[in-house]
Amino acid sequence: MRNASPPWQLGLLRFTVMGTFTLLLGLAILTANGTIDPIPLHSWSALRTYIVDRAKPRWLAAQRLIWPIQLTMVEEPTIPATHPTLADLWQGRAHFVVDVVNTGLPMGESDSLVLRNGTWWSYVHASDRSAGIRDSCGAPVPFPGCVVIYESHDGGRQFALHAPTCVTTCNQCPCDQGDNHIDQQQYPRVVFDGQLLHMVYEYRGMVMHRTSEDGLRWEAATFVPQTGFWATDYQPCPAGATVHEHPYTPSIAECLVGGPPGIYLDGEELYIFVGMGQNPGAIGCFRGRVDEPIAQLRACAVNPLFTGSPSYGPATSDATANSHFDFRTISSAEVQKVGERYYMLYEGVRGPGPHDPGDTQFGLGLARSTGDHINGAWEKFAENPLLIDLPANIGIGHADLVVTDGVTYLYTSLDGVTRSRLVLQWQ
Repeated sequence: MRNASPPWQLGLLRFTVMGTFTLLLGLAILTANGTIDPIPLHSWSALRTYIVDRAKPRWLAAQRLIWPIQLTMVEEPTIPATHPTLADLWQGRAHFVVDVVNTGLPMGESDSLVLRNGTWWSYVHASDRSAGIRDSCGAPVPFPGCVVIYESHDGGRQFALHAPTCVTTCNQCPCDQGDNHIDQQQYPRVVFDGQLLHMVYEYRGMVMHRTSEDGLRWEAATFVPQTGFWATDYQPCPAGATVHEHPYTPSIAECLVGGPPGIYLDGEELYIFVGMGQNPGAIGCFRGRVDEPIAQLRACAVNPLFTGSPSYGPATSDATANSHFDFRTISSAEVQKVGERYYMLYEGVRGPGPHDPGDTQFGLGLARSTGDHINGAWEKFAENPLLIDLPANIGIGHADLVVTDGVTYLYTSLDGVTRSRLVLQWQ
């Protein structure tokens, strides 16, 4: 005859069963009323991502209390009145002039930071074809490539490749491009919150987010929710995200929220900027506390913030079409606060002309908030595009803005061959 279980074992069993039931019931209620996101149980990979994305910020916060790290970036300077700002550019009191013709940065895009030791780092994407780049497994990186660092020791005048290796590490060898995005980490933007660096980049139209304590080793990527291209049979387009017809190129999707991103930290509030829709294109944003999981970002209240030209305009592709430079897409937001307003440099793409094989017309735009907050309406600069007329070149629009010692520098390409440094000067 079997011995009866001791009373304490039966009590523990009842407690475990009732506790599990209560937990599952509570999760179901919270999920149903929208308090928490649904827990993905369809695959171990999805569940792991869900858990890590929510636990990582809290784990990092606990780490910082126990093992504080040194700041690696210079403090954001207070801009003296003796130097012009983007506000002066808006008012016609200042303009950009060439400071360094060829900085050594590759064509395309960059995002530069000044370290406390005086070194400048510029995050760019590169490949085996463009710069002999290898992934962490030693394999050549396909075009367009992964994020690497270019370094300057002369105050940002000349840059050279820091190391011919992606800054993001493969989670296995050979590298899984789908998990690590080694083949396409385009248009990186980086911001420092005083403890962590935050990087966003485009991967196949979607926006990805990573963090790092030292700028050299980066955590696994987190998908910024609600970004990418999709068809309306998957889900409807949010307001401003519809892809309309272009006169000279077919559409690849029906909705767009993503593309080359932007990132800005306003106190404890993190903003991620995205392109929205096409023909016309627009700029929108997501926002949330910097210490919260990226999955909890919410759309800005006024999305889109502003919209590009409502029409393609004339068939010409010269200065007569300048006002239509941002018809097809708007993206690559570079945001700076001056006084009580926020200013944004952005890339406008008009798209191809008749018989062109792809996008051939680009411009650099300027916009500003109409009030003292990002999450509201914006207005565009009446003299857009900046620097040069259409058709310009593919490197003009992804502006890399650095303010140090009160001086405003801009890295961009004026000729489509070299990446120059411009400086903002009084008229």
